[in-house]
Amino acid sequence: MAQYKNPTPTVDCIVELPRDRIVLIKRKNPPLGWALPGGFVDEGETLHAACVREVHEETGLEVDLTEQFFTYSDPRRDPRQHTISTVYIGWAEGEPQGSDDAAEAKAFALDAIPGDLCFDHGTIVSDYVTYKRTGKRRKI
Repeated sequence: MAQYKNPTPTVDCIVELPRDRIVLIKRKNPPLGWALPGGFVDEGETLHAACVREVHEETGLEVDLTEQFFTYSDPRRDPRQHTISTVYIGWAEGEPQGSDDAAEAKAFALDAIPGDLCFDHGTIVSDYVTYKRTGKRRKI
């Protein structure tokens, strides 16, 4: 009998900082490149707790989550395996410092986001920019 396989739950966070900036991390591990802070949800952990933990581990920031933005589930979003990411928007103060599996963490103005984002994070950031400018969310 074939074993049933489920997608793995993950979280990502759009961390807003003063002066209309968001936080990105430069990944230490493949796939390499810039990404939103986030990661895998641990067993027994809620999604929002995983998000707060991952942001702190990768950036040193204490994030205050303000809303659940969208859930991204394209099976091709992560080249390593099928994941489903619940994306949150939150805010923090201070300057991010890369740690854990983030080689670097940096704040970027919305008009200066690097073009080589990992996973589907380019889509997520584009959806976020549209939402901030128009108030409209991605259609299901």
